[in-house]
Amino acid sequence: MTDELDNYSDHLVTIRQDATGFMNGLSETQFNWQPAPGRWSVASCFEHLNLSAAKLFIPSIDAAITDARSRGLTSPGPFTYSAFERWCVSMNDAPARMRFKAPNVVRPQATKPMDDVRAEFIRWQDALAARIHDADGLDLRRARYKSPLPLVKWSLGAFIQLMLAHERRHIWQARQVLKAPGFPV
Repeated sequence: MTDELDNYSDHLVTIRQDATGFMNGLSETQFNWQPAPGRWSVASCFEHLNLSAAKLFIPSIDAAITDARSRGLTSPGPFTYSAFERWCVSMNDAPARMRFKAPNVVRPQATKPMDDVRAEFIRWQDALAARIHDADGLDLRRARYKSPLPLVKWSLGAFIQLMLAHERRHIWQARQVLKAPGFPV
């Protein structure tokens, strides 16, 4: 596997270990507690990550990999991404520097049991690990997909970076819930 994809795999392992260890230390009450009405709980942060993987990230990564394979876009790298892509990745990483409103399609609606959310999170981590493996040998810069944002096309490598940054951001956000006044001990 290329160095870049190995690096993504290492980040993914770290995220998975951090997230599952963090959730393992919480009670169901703590997991679902909200700092204020309309504010996200730890459960909301992880459910958002699960919805984002299911509805945005994994389908887009699949489309980019399929398209790149069909067009024979291969390269051993290294790869350089656009300034816009790099900026988006940095703005979506932890700690959060800007607040964004989650699109309705990935906004958590109902609380779920922690074991269910954790199991789903692990499934999506496994799915991303498989996609990282599947991307080996592809040109991660020229393999692209059309973003849901008008006129934006993401390169596969930068989009994987974005997913990892997005996960780190919301795990950081979940940790902030524990620091909120009134958090159940």
